[in-house]
Amino acid sequence: MAKSTYKAYEELPLMLSVMDIAALFGISRSHAYDLVHEEGFPKIEIGGRIIVPKDTLMDWIHQKSNRIE
Repeated sequence: MAKSTYKAYEELPLMLSVMDIAALFGISRSHAYDLVHEEGFPKIEIGGRIIVPKDTLMDWIHQKSNRIE
């Protein structure tokens, strides 16, 4: 499990890789792949590569954290 080198939102690249997601969330690579394949997760697939726009990731996080279950 990699540790994120980013300390602030502004430091994040516009597009994040699955490995970036793993590091940001403090999860393993395999869990990050499970996460990005969940329905509703904000990703773009280009060929065999998955990228995550940072703005839509933040929107997704806010939606998940504000949802009442």
